Amino acid sequence: MGSVPGWPVAFRGSAAVAAGLVTKGALRGPAFERLFPDTYVPAPDDGPPGLALRAHAAYRYVEDAGGVLSGYSAAAVLGASCGPWNAPAEVTVPHRGQRPLPGLLVHRTDLLPGEIIEVDGLRVTSPVRTAFDLARRGDLVERVVAVDRLANVHRFSPDLLLHLAAGKRSARGTDAIAEVLAHVDRRAGSPTETRLRLLIVRAGLPRPEVQWVVQDEQTRTAVWLDLAWPEQLIGIEYEGAHHTEPDQVLRDAGRYTTLVDKGWRMYRYTKFEIRHRPELIVAQLARARERPR
Repeated sequence: MGSVPGWPVAFRGSAAVAAGLVTKGALRGPAFERLFPDTYVPAPDDGPPGLALRAHAAYRYVEDAGGVLSGYSAAAVLGASCGPWNAPAEVTVPHRGQRPLPGLLVHRTDLLPGEIIEVDGLRVTSPVRTAFDLARRGDLVERVVAVDRLANVHRFSPDLLLHLAAGKRSARGTDAIAEVLAHVDRRAGSPTETRLRLLIVRAGLPRPEVQWVVQDEQTRTAVWLDLAWPEQLIGIEYEGAHHTEPDQVLRDAGRYTTLVDKGWRMYRYTKFEIRHRPELIVAQLARARERPR
């Protein structure tokens, strides 16, 4: 049996059959799912394949054509996933010929050698190039989310996008990068934290501090707040799924008691309020700012 690129995560079916790793009949059965022509993944047990898995399959499909993962697919492989769960797999190819397919978004442009890196055997656009691409398209909030996340995970200054844009003035959307950078804060801990921050700012409330540190000199400990207006001792937290884990619930109880004891007023929100009741968040925080300390 020979080796097959991507096996068993995502692979070309004809190569796997030729190598004796699987039969044609097995590929047609329930154990595998065909995502692109001659490109398969093991059938997931818990719903449709996620973006990272679809990105792996997309790469195997365009690998021989010199394709590179880009956009939200590159972000997912780079450990900075920031796109919608149902975003299409996304690749950049250096020439015409590769057509888009259902579930596959194809960009055609030449990338410089420094704009491509390799991650776990996959060629992807670099973190800065990925941020540059995602900063130039779509809704402002999601553009900021992408830059925040990539800059946070990969520890680069978002201002690097301006240097990249200076050499690519003809690229579509470069004029929008300055607006994105006006809202970016790479200290944001998650995409949803960024969305919460922008919800507040775009409603006309003052821009909150990000990852504000509340120190306890007596115990020599510190608590980080997702967002804060420290002058008014108002803290704003995004409560993600990990806050429902039993040990985290216990840690949070002590954490918030410490903050309340220091005079902080804490406002805690989940993805449900952020997605479905943004007006509630704005109204509550506006009232909080109007109340005296």
